[in-house]
Amino acid sequence: MKDFNNKVAAITGAASGMGRTLALDLARRGCHLSLSDVNQAGLAETVAQARALGVKVSSQLLDVADREAVFAWAGATVREHGKVNLIFNNAGVALGALAETAKPEDFRWIMDINFWGVVWGTQAFLPHIKAAGEGHIINTSSLFGLLSVPTQGAYNASKFAVRGFTEALRQELDMDACGVSATCVHPGGIRTNIARAARMDTAMSAKVGDTELARQRFDKLLNTTTAESAARQILRAVERNKRRVLVGPDAKFLDLLVRLLGSWYQPLTTLFARKGMMG
Repeated sequence: MKDFNNKVAAITGAASGMGRTLALDLARRGCHLSLSDVNQAGLAETVAQARALGVKVSSQLLDVADREAVFAWAGATVREHGKVNLIFNNAGVALGALAETAKPEDFRWIMDINFWGVVWGTQAFLPHIKAAGEGHIINTSSLFGLLSVPTQGAYNASKFAVRGFTEALRQELDMDACGVSATCVHPGGIRTNIARAARMDTAMSAKVGDTELARQRFDKLLNTTTAESAARQILRAVERNKRRVLVGPDAKFLDLLVRLLGSWYQPLTTLFARKGMMG
């Protein structure tokens, strides 16, 4: 997809962060929008800003973990706009928890949103995108879909799953030659509110001490690239039909490190994490 003008893009997690900046960047390029989020106030603000840029915008209060609701939203998008060309499965949450003690309900929560939300969004929109004749599926994994770190096992599991799913999807679309493609997005530290909104398992306190301090350190790590810069990099990758996009210098550096060291990257991250936990 070389041109977003007069296309229709659906975006999950559009109330803030990368979702909002993707919406506004696309609107500036003449792309019409179908936006969703669980945050009604934030979603309404994004809608207002996007409409002010002169494109048609529809919105839906949506929990991406709800399969039936996601499929209903896809149908409503096509009825409202006549077609859909892009789906940005961007909604995501974070969880700090030890692998040994992660609560089942927390594990289900993060997988339902981060992984199953991507699956439902892909399956709901793909037939409509194929019917449009050209389009793209953009699924958000993470830097933590490339390497694992202590206390992020559940988050790692969800983002590695997105990566595997999207890479298989891309190959299937290439085989079909249907005019639709897919890109997996691996953001590094992006200035959004994901860390501030993350769940923190209280069992972590035995190893990390003050969990609120751990949240603040995590937030500091996720503060290297602006959401606006991330959106530009993602849309450039779509225009170039990239299989994946590494967003931010930290993602590019650590991806290279893992490629060079293989599994030996793990002692380094363990050392870094221990130092961080000890302050």
